[in-house]
Amino acid sequence: MTFSEAALYLAKFGRTTTRSGQRRTARAVGIAGPFPADTVFVRAMRGEFDAVIAPYHDVGMTAIKVASFGHAVNVTLGLPILRTSVDHGTAFDIAWKGVANHVNMLAAIAYARRLTQPAPDARS
Repeated sequence: MTFSEAALYLAKFGRTTTRSGQRRTARAVGIAGPFPADTVFVRAMRGEFDAVIAPYHDVGMTAIKVASFGHAVNVTLGLPILRTSVDHGTAFDIAWKGVANHVNMLAAIAYARRLTQPAPDARS
């Protein structure tokens, strides 16, 4: 299952509350873990994982900002809509000064578009 298929599966079926339901959902989308936050991001950057699902914003975003500030894309799972966002805040301190970098916003939009496309191996 591709990451985009897993994201859609989790958005639809990931809201289970029973332990057995959580394990069944995890197996269906190829989720492993839990892993310690201090090492899982290094392993992901080395290619061991397609994505890291963090339980809290600060756990995931702190590590990803250190690794690739301004280039990473945050995907929020479990919503009825697709939501991607930039890896940084609103940058009110530089708003309207003409110095903001738009590259991360373009990356978030491009990734959202990629997630809406059929998987390359999908059969019609």
